[in-house]
Amino acid sequence: MQKHTESRKNESVKKLLVLWGERYLYAPSFSQKLLSYLLLPLSALYCVVVYVKYIFSKPQEMNIAVISVGNLTVGGSGKTPLVSALAQRFENSAVVLRGYGRKTKGLIVVSDKGEVFGDVMSCGDEAMVYAKKLPKSTVIVAEDRKEGIAKAKELGASCVFLDDGYSKHDIKKLDILIEVLTPNRFCLPSGAYRERLWSGKEALVVKEGKEFVRKTKIVDEKPKMALVTSIARPQRLDKYLPDVVSKHYFEDHHDFTKEEIEQIFQTDKPDSLLVTLKDYVKLERFGFPLSLLDLELEVDERLVELVKEYLKVYNSTKT
Repeated sequence: MQKHTESRKNESVKKLLVLWGERYLYAPSFSQKLLSYLLLPLSALYCVVVYVKYIFSKPQEMNIAVISVGNLTVGGSGKTPLVSALAQRFENSAVVLRGYGRKTKGLIVVSDKGEVFGDVMSCGDEAMVYAKKLPKSTVIVAEDRKEGIAKAKELGASCVFLDDGYSKHDIKKLDILIEVLTPNRFCLPSGAYRERLWSGKEALVVKEGKEFVRKTKIVDEKPKMALVTSIARPQRLDKYLPDVVSKHYFEDHHDFTKEEIEQIFQTDKPDSLLVTLKDYVKLERFGFPLSLLDLELEVDERLVELVKEYLKVYNSTKT
């Protein structure tokens, strides 16, 4: 009993720290702004290290067209739905990602044209989202993105989409960057920026509401639903939500336990939990009633045409 109480206490502390961190990076209070200024020397050092890494990186030809979708800041920006929306427009596409939060290491083929080989524990939640969203594509997780790209080519892919690959400056690719607005313009740890759009680095910068818009629908909607989510900056969901009896925020990529979900049902007595697909793939194994907040992107055709043009030019140089 004491061990269970301590575990719940630790989870509560972790939630508070995550929420504090998100406010610090994206909506800082006066005291948090003051702290960010005090940390500026560390931010300057961080930026120098990352920039040096960039200038000494030589883009390597992978012998297959690679398109990266990323963002410059920490936290969520909509990379997964944008990659899904683009990858499904191209025949024999593959998605390569790190597989953050998985319990394994190395390269794993998650799915290949509808045949799923992995699970959430071995591949991570985002990889399983891709496996469900892209039944005609190949999905691979690998810390070494070059190894993942080579495997995708071996399996017959015609192009590869990298999830969060901007920082992989040693890979020749088309970079698409999702713009994320934040009043805190500093690099880590003073601000949210992992990198800058460095001088000499070309990228297509896209913005929600311009190059893509979100469309939502609720699958298996119930009268009383409790929101449960473990995405970064969960308040992003607020504008898409119906009335819910409660909201439960967990840290990004949280590994849920059955006891946590049971507690929500006992306390709030919802008819179901309202979750995004990223959490659905982790929660479905527990057998509780779930309602899916399905998020789809409608991509501006001009962006699709730019990707098509990149593929056309790239492939013409290889013939």
